[in-house]
Amino acid sequence: MPYRSTDKTRQKKDAKRTAMMQAAVRVFAEKGYHAATVRDIVNEADVAVGTFYFYFPDKETLFVHLFEETASFLLQAIEQALNSRTTFPAQLEAAVQAYINVAFYEPAVIQLLLIGGMGSVPSLAERRAEYREKLVRAWARALAAALERREIEPQNPRRTAEGLAGGFDEIVLNLLASPQPEREGPQAVRDMVQFGLRAVGYLYAAE
Repeated sequence: MPYRSTDKTRQKKDAKRTAMMQAAVRVFAEKGYHAATVRDIVNEADVAVGTFYFYFPDKETLFVHLFEETASFLLQAIEQALNSRTTFPAQLEAAVQAYINVAFYEPAVIQLLLIGGMGSVPSLAERRAEYREKLVRAWARALAAALERREIEPQNPRRTAEGLAGGFDEIVLNLLASPQPEREGPQAVRDMVQFGLRAVGYLYAAE
């Protein structure tokens, strides 16, 4: 009779895999990609070395998987926020708040996404480019719609979107590095929204 895994067995496997991924985030955030070892990860996750290699062939594969999951989660949160509003100021505020919420919920994961040794892993170059392109396109679509509604000054939505995406990443990165990021969060959201409105040349008279 062929072996079939039970739901309980699958749940245990999923739990071990999740534990290793969560441990890896903490280890990578603390030590950086190069200094972190498989031994560090399994010790943090309290699993055997053999368990690690059952799920991942090497450290790089795990790192790439973490990046992909993080990028997908953040992109989905921002896109949903942009699609949930009908005016650009409301879209901007919702998207910024979504970004901050994700950053505070998983700060180590967001730091991994933004600065976690991307240049150290050649296989991430294409995936990072894909993520950045999707993020820029999401902002560009919102800007193009705002242009049609004559909410913002004439401009190249693509270039403005590139500036917003990069600027917001820098602000979030510095916010997470501050002594009390959650205390500064509400003001950071307001500052980011004001920055965004100025950057796109929002026409307040259109309201």
